[in-house]
Amino acid sequence: METMIGVIGGSGVYDIDGLRGAAWQDVTGPWAPVSDQVLTGRLGGVKIAFLPRHGRGHDKSPTTVPYRANIDALKRIGVTDVISV
Repeated sequence: METMIGVIGGSGVYDIDGLRGAAWQDVTGPWAPVSDQVLTGRLGGVKIAFLPRHGRGHDKSPTTVPYRANIDALKRIGVTDVISV
């Protein structure tokens, strides 16, 4: 299985320098809607998935972030490891 790093990040980290093949994609699952679309691509040859924790535009407060849906969405697209910053 190829490693795919999932990054759950804060507001303003939507343009990742060096991310190749960058594309935003919708991911759905059985939980609440995820915070936002997931940005996927390759960074230094490693598959990356970035999910804005509070949504682009920071429209979700810390108490309304759908944590379960976010983790499930990353798992559904093949993330093997998660980093939250």
